[in-house]
Amino acid sequence: MSEKQSKWVCIYKTTSRFDAQAAQGNLESSDIPCVMLNKQDSSYMAFGYVELHVPEEYKVIAENLLNNNLQQN
Repeated sequence: MSEKQSKWVCIYKTTSRFDAQAAQGNLESSDIPCVMLNKQDSSYMAFGYVELHVPEEYKVIAENLLNNNLQQN
């Protein structure tokens, strides 16, 4: 891998697209790059997960941010 490429890691997994979008918004508002991967079955939304991935170097910061937000609610 070159210096400009990062390994992306999953930091959040949920069955709720709404929860994933809220978490993604929190990360992006803190300037943490984030992508959402929808791995739910397109016919039956009850199967599978929506995942959030961040570059590996942001993993600890992103997890701490999401954990702090969950504890505040």
